[in-house]
Amino acid sequence: MGRLTGGDPSLLRRINSAVVLQALRAADSPTLTHLVQVTGLSRPTVEGVVEGLIGTGLVVEAPAGDGGGRRQGRPARRFRFRAEAGHLLGVEIGPHRVAVVLSDLSGRVRDGVQRPVDEGASADERLDRVRAAVAELLRRTGVPRGSLRAVGVATPGIVEADGTVRLGTALPGWTGLPLGARLRRSFRCPVLVENDANAAAVAEHWQGAAAGSDDIVFVLAGLSPGAGSLIGGRLHRGFGGAAGEIGALHLLGREARPEKLLSTTGRPLQPLDEEQVVAVFDAARDGDARAQEAVQRFLERLVHDVAALVLALDPELVVIGGWAAGLAGVLTPLREELARYCLRPPQVVLSQLGEAAVATGALRLALDHVEGELFAVEGTVTSRR
Repeated sequence: MGRLTGGDPSLLRRINSAVVLQALRAADSPTLTHLVQVTGLSRPTVEGVVEGLIGTGLVVEAPAGDGGGRRQGRPARRFRFRAEAGHLLGVEIGPHRVAVVLSDLSGRVRDGVQRPVDEGASADERLDRVRAAVAELLRRTGVPRGSLRAVGVATPGIVEADGTVRLGTALPGWTGLPLGARLRRSFRCPVLVENDANAAAVAEHWQGAAAGSDDIVFVLAGLSPGAGSLIGGRLHRGFGGAAGEIGALHLLGREARPEKLLSTTGRPLQPLDEEQVVAVFDAARDGDARAQEAVQRFLERLVHDVAALVLALDPELVVIGGWAAGLAGVLTPLREELARYCLRPPQVVLSQLGEAAVATGALRLALDHVEGELFAVEGTVTSRR
């Protein structure tokens, strides 16, 4: 690839196009005069760029009455960004469900579908459920598959850059699964795969409890807790994508496995699944002493896991999602314990997005990809270095 310089006409055209398109998306049916003022480009340049964008279908001339009051004489031409010119999907693949959300190119969600899946389902069965949910959503919204510009997918496990799950113990047959490659067979657009806790962190930064904070940790508290983090506003995956796998910290303590922590009988909790855990939490809320002790042990382990990340990363904010977000009074003990262990205790808040966090983060992954193409965004939150 040749070296691009400031005099390269193709680079200049792309920069000009990105600048004008950004201005169009940010304004409400602007005129050419407004675009010239905002972008600092010459009027002939803006006119040429707008005509080219109209040719791609990304921009359309707005009706004369849009965006201003009545004036005498011929009204100025107005234009708008066509968010409906393409669509994005965010897909969550979890142990007990798959969820899919659909948005336009602005990231505005149009509709969503979620379907249950058996915890013991094979990889093929789980992927079939994903495809069925996508087909149902597209059919229900009337969006043609060819309109999709990118698909973001969030899954448990350590995910490589090409979408392969290097290690995934939460789902049967998931370790080594070329998830990205398998799903790309169903779409004619890029498919981007991310760890579920990472996706949730991005979602909370975009639309949830962490909006406005650039150094955050999101804890997805489940059977095997995971965490996603943003450092300086960028998603931190680590060298091999394993950053935040705090579920492995039990290896440092013999009695810290969740099946022992959450047991109310002295024997490991079996089967160890969400239904059993919810039953323990419910019993604790109803006053069962053994269940309360079990939940307390689980919380203590959660605090230790979170403290390890806080000490390493010094985040401004810790967002708690997953099961812990549903526990009454979880914030106070977490704050108190983190104050004991951490040199500078962060703010601790509950997720605002709840169970929608993972799919929303997957959607943001797709939106970042498209914005990188359309608007020449340099260094999006989720882009890989």
